[in-house]
Amino acid sequence: MACLSALLLPSKRAGPVLSLSSLPGTVQDCDVPILFREPYIRSGYRQVGHGWRFYLLSLFQWHNESLNVWSHMLAGLAVALRFWVFSWEVSLCVCLPSLPLFLYILSTLTYLACSTTAHLLQSHSELAHYSLFFLDYVGVSVYQYGCAIALYFYSSELEWRESKVGKVFLPCAALLAWLTCTCCCFAKLHYRRPYPLRRKMCQLMPTSLAYLLVISPVAHRLATSSWSDPALSLHVLQVFFFLLAAIFFSCPVPECFFPGSCDIVGHGHQVFHVFIALCTLVQLEALFKDYLARRQTLLQEHGEIQLLLACASFPTLVLCSMLTAATMRRQAQVKLEARPR
Repeated sequence: MACLSALLLPSKRAGPVLSLSSLPGTVQDCDVPILFREPYIRSGYRQVGHGWRFYLLSLFQWHNESLNVWSHMLAGLAVALRFWVFSWEVSLCVCLPSLPLFLYILSTLTYLACSTTAHLLQSHSELAHYSLFFLDYVGVSVYQYGCAIALYFYSSELEWRESKVGKVFLPCAALLAWLTCTCCCFAKLHYRRPYPLRRKMCQLMPTSLAYLLVISPVAHRLATSSWSDPALSLHVLQVFFFLLAAIFFSCPVPECFFPGSCDIVGHGHQVFHVFIALCTLVQLEALFKDYLARRQTLLQEHGEIQLLLACASFPTLVLCSMLTAATMRRQAQVKLEARPR
């Protein structure tokens, strides 16, 4: 509490107190270090080097990160509220059959919180920029594996689980989730603007492989089951939203066609955020339906040991991803300190 108070409350030695009405306006791309600039985004940047209070208050200011922050913050609130309502409706309790669902919700809230925090506070300094986006990649890694566990136990068929892919699904999903975090952190740290194509490939390759693996139990159901199952329609919709999100993440559209015109609203990363949030919300509803359909037979199908081992691997993945991010942060700090002044 003392640390929080120090962050939010003014110090007697801190000079003028920042308020919403006194926040400095946004600046042009040429007014911030190159690390903070985005291709084709000419304005709407927050000044670098202010105190943390400035960036917290910028939550209520229009800048080129506003929609990135609000889209995932509101999605996180929606996930938490919807899960609370669902828990009350079905009298959900913490037990072995529901444990993968709780881990999925935790992983979802983690990635949305990490993303919100990174986009809100990253302009504080270059070290903060690196550190917070490394944290963002930890959130992505955790969410990937949370999805994998939930889809394996609630959305897969026995035929798929006995296939070669099904037998190695969870270990490979954990490895690819960690690789996603590692490769994204590496690409963030080691490539400078203007970014080469190989930086984007370094980010997309492990992420794409992870998604193809994680969605495979759903793909098998779509290929072999009747689409009269309402959960399958939702799974199809979430795949559609994910593919749209992937397009806007991979390509700087539409801002590449209208440089400077999509700075505050409408640039590609914002559209990516909106579609990935919609994907998450639709996937949540699909998993609720799958959980209700299979919770009674889950222990019989999988056994207690397999459930416990899979869920126990989740904190291991979290720890590995956090250690990777911490190592990369230390490298970033050394790199910044060694830079000529």
